[in-house]
Parts: sequence; structure tokens; C-alpha cells
Amino acid sequence: MLSDEALETIVIVGGGTAGWMTAAALSRITANGRTKIRLIESDEIGTVGVGEATIPPINAFNQLLGIDENEFVAATQATFKLGIEFVDWLRPGHAYMHPFGEFGLDIEAVKFYQFWLKYSREQSIPPIEQFCMSAVAARQGKFLTPGADPRSVLSTLAYAFHFDATLYARYLRRLAEGRGVMRTEGKVVGTTLRGEDGFIDHVLLDSGEEIEGDLFIDCTGFRALLIGKALGVDYQDWTHWLPCDRAIAVPSHRRGDPIPYTKAMARPAGWQWRIPLQHRTGNGHVYSSEFMCDEEAERLLLETLDAEPAASPRQLRFTTGRRERFWEKNCVAIGLSAGFMEPLESTSIHLIQAGISKLIALMPDKSFARVEREEYNRLTAMQFEHIRDFLILHYKATEREDTGFWRYVRHMDIPDTLQRKMDLFCSKGRIFRFEDELFGESNWLAVMLGQGLRPRTWDPMVDTIEPQKALQTMQHIHRLMQDVASKMPTHQAYIDRYCAAEKLTV
Repeated sequence: MLSDEALETIVIVGGGTAGWMTAAALSRITANGRTKIRLIESDEIGTVGVGEATIPPINAFNQLLGIDENEFVAATQATFKLGIEFVDWLRPGHAYMHPFGEFGLDIEAVKFYQFWLKYSREQSIPPIEQFCMSAVAARQGKFLTPGADPRSVLSTLAYAFHFDATLYARYLRRLAEGRGVMRTEGKVVGTTLRGEDGFIDHVLLDSGEEIEGDLFIDCTGFRALLIGKALGVDYQDWTHWLPCDRAIAVPSHRRGDPIPYTKAMARPAGWQWRIPLQHRTGNGHVYSSEFMCDEEAERLLLETLDAEPAASPRQLRFTTGRRERFWEKNCVAIGLSAGFMEPLESTSIHLIQAGISKLIALMPDKSFARVEREEYNRLTAMQFEHIRDFLILHYKATEREDTGFWRYVRHMDIPDTLQRKMDLFCSKGRIFRFEDELFGESNWLAVMLGQGLRPRTWDPMVDTIEPQKALQTMQHIHRLMQDVASKMPTHQAYIDRYCAAEKLTV
């Protein structure tokens, strides 16, 4: 029996990735016969559509929705992603992999990477990425889903996806509408607030229709029609730490078999992404307008494509930062209306997913308890700030001084929270994950080492383990991972066998 306070109508304003992810998830958990979900979107309003790369938590989201992975991959022209290769970030000519999954296996409860920190100085030890199953497979162009046996090194592999964001939204729309979500075509041209408490009463469409609701989800992107324009929640600008404020995106024709990782290549005033899909390659140039003009940024992008462009370039302008509050009264901002973090570590879609997950965990009734709103805002702000610090690290920890942009980011002041992490790591390689932090030890380790940070020494507990035992274990793990990867199918062969999409022309 449902409480009289249970929500009757949830109104999602805006479609695209954020809107349809929200609709698909909420329709899965509100199948109570009473709560109705209505999504308003206009075909005339385009979507940003550059969020084509993801990180491993998306697997949990897909499981929540009951999605068949192979069907999903085929429907979205997806490929698999084992990590991100960063090229020229520390200095020109240097490259490193930020892989998914863990490094090595702990030895008598001491972190594996601590042994690497010690013995890589004293012995001929391979680079740290060769002790991560995802990185080893990525470098060999191989892919296989993780093994179920926890004793196998294959179980340490982790993966995500590259996909066509437009096809993804379309796929989720079919799923959501099949579960009863009602879509309304139209533009929101006005919002009416209740006089007694300032809550949203209804939104007005360009057709003249008024749509009432109990809970409103703002998925209107950078326009933030509800959370920003109607409710007046301010935006925190983080441009002084993350100065890139422009992006130019363009697809190119597929060239060869897709690699199972994203490439992020540093450029004079920012960086460039390359994301392989089954039918094409996604490309983009993220840059700071203070250090490069739009025309030069577009020229540089087009000159560095690995194949002919398949469409005209599109420009995106943004301000990195977040809302002061993400849940205000009876409105929750999901996606770009909540904030924007440049796509350096493929966190845009994850922030949508995280916002939805927290909303489900704190799902309100008509009373809209203040404590639930405050907890949602606290947890979401914390996650944005943790991701912010992780992104800043890529810019701050560099040897580059060759352009004004790189000189600025290398010498800029950074948040105290990031400085403490860097100081702790540079002492004895200690890394700690805090509360709801997205990135864990292996993520911070890969980027800190890749960006040139080196601890002064290592965890003293390493010295309690007999060196011969430690070295033999490291050698065994290395040989085992190389052997397992050599027997895996190629990335393309795996796709061809299990989840190939229908052939399309771009």
C-alpha cells in the first residue's frame, strides 16, 4: 500500500542522454502503478552529444536497467574501452596509459604498487602499466570480459564503452517508453512557482499546455531552465583551475580496426580526443579561448585527424564548474544543468548516472524533507570537487613550459584538497580514497606516475617482505598477464563475434 505522500507525477524537462538515462532508470524503480513519468523534449533543440566515452561504473547502471550488453553495444555502434592513453601531457614525446582495473596483486596485505615503487629503482622492472591487465590487453589491441574466478588475473580487468551518444539516447528512449514513460514534444517557454513555498507548480509549453508535477528533473543542459532560470540557483565558475572553455567536435571516417581505448593528445592550448566507434571515429579539440582563437583551434583539429572528416565541425562553449545546489525545492538538476566537467576523464555520463543513483537512494515523497535535499547536495558537491581535483592534476603536474597555456596551468594555485593528495603521494606513495570519491587508488596512481610525480620513498611495510619473494611474485604477475593477453581475441574479433552493429554510412 502506497503512502498518500507518494509522488504521483515526475516531470523530466529535456531529453538527450541525461533525460533518457533519468527516464529509463526511474521507470525501472517506480513501477508502483501510481507514479507517472513524463518527459518533455523538442526535436528542434539539439543536444551536445559529445559524451561518447564512459568509465566502468556504467556497467552497474546498465545492470540496474536490465540491459543486455551485447544488444546495447550493437544498438549504439559501441566499442569497448580499457582506459585512456595520454600523449604529450608530461612533455612532448611522452605517453602513458590510465587503465581501468587494478595494478598487480597485493603481497601479504601490502599494496602491490608500493613494491613497484621500491624495486623499479633497484631492479630492471617493467613500467607500472605492464602490471595492469586492462593496460596489457589495450596495448595488444585485445579484449575479453573479466573472468569470474577471483584467482585469475583476468578478474582484475575492468572496462567501459565508447558509443554514439545520439544512438544511446534513442536506445534508452525505447526502453523507457516501453516501461510507460510518456514523451511530450514541445519547448518549455515558462515556469510557474507556487506562491506559498516557491516550489515549481507547472511548466508552460509553446503549445500553450501547462504540465504540472510533484518532482521536476532539469535536463535542459547549459540553459538550466528550471534550476537556474526559474529557481535562481547560482553557478560556481572553476575556469581559474580548468581554463579550457571551448570544444570543437567532428566525426571522421573509420580507419582500420578500432582500438580498445581513448586517446587524449595534448595540444598547445588544451587537448584533443579520439574515440573509436564501430562506424566512425569521434574527435574533438578542447581548448582555452584565452590562449587560442576558434579558427586556429578548428584548423589544428582538422589537420590532425587520422582520416577524412565525415561531417562539419560543431563548436561548444562551456564554463567548467557546478551549481551551488543541485536539488532546490522540488527540482533536481541532472546532467549539464547541474554542472560541467570537461571530458578529459570521461566523467560527463558518469555524473548523470551518479545524480540519478543518489536521487533513487534519496527519493522524496511530497513532503520533500530538507534533510534529504541537503544530503543529496552534500554528496553531489563532494563528487564534483573530487573529479575537479583529479582533472586539475593532469594540468598541474607537467614539465611543459612551451606555450602560455601550459605555463599558466603548471604554475597556477590549486585547491588545498589536491595539494594534500600530491604531498601525501610524494612522501611515501600513499593514496587514500575519501567517502564517495569516484576515482580510487589505481586511478590516482596511474595519473600521478604518468604526470611525473615520484614519491621520495615507499611504504616501510614493503621492507618487511623478503626481497626475493617480492621480486618473484612481481615477475610471475607480469608473465601471467602477458600470457593471458596473448590468448585473448582481438578487440575487433570480439565485437564481430558477439555484438557487431549493422553497417551504417556516416
